[in-house]
Amino acid sequence: MTARREAVALPVLFLTVVLAGALRPGAAVPMMPPSLASLVAAMALLGLLVRSGALDPARLMNAHRSALENLNGLLVVVTCFAATAQIVTLLVPESGVPALLVWAVLVSLIAQAYAIGPDRVSLLRGLLVTFGATFTLKYVVLATVSAPAEGRAARALQMLFEGVTLGAVAQRPPHAAEGYLAFVTIVAYLIAVALLPSAAWHMVRVGRKELTA
Repeated sequence: MTARREAVALPVLFLTVVLAGALRPGAAVPMMPPSLASLVAAMALLGLLVRSGALDPARLMNAHRSALENLNGLLVVVTCFAATAQIVTLLVPESGVPALLVWAVLVSLIAQAYAIGPDRVSLLRGLLVTFGATFTLKYVVLATVSAPAEGRAARALQMLFEGVTLGAVAQRPPHAAEGYLAFVTIVAYLIAVALLPSAAWHMVRVGRKELTA
């Protein structure tokens, strides 16, 4: 990993995810920090990144690096944790039954990943699928259900749906730009995670050196 990527690209990407993921255009509270549950989930996901080899903390902080380099490595880990917590908050619905269901699915997927022990590629693929599914649920399905209905037939169908679910599914109607902002934020996070110094890359590099020695 180049010094420019470690010192500039990764911290900037993760901090961008933190700021963009907290924005709620048009909402009563324009900035939403990570919840306590999201912080716990972020700790678990960070552990999965390390366990799968997608993140190798030893390449960011070790005794052979200078104090400034170790400080920069710590900054990468801290910003990665903050961005992960913000992404979880961004993707989980704000209230009601959908929030409970998404949390249940996330907890079960994290527990399953710890039991299986996926490699780097499998974990990144799993994050892509999970984030895509939760994004579709929150910003497509729930946004459609919660948006103000146009026309009598649409309003009647929405009232019928809310009556069946006892109003526990409807969410705050998101701003028109909120879904696009969330999509770009998720993509930026996945790119940053893919750029993290991985244990697999380090092992391949060491193996090549041994073969050429």
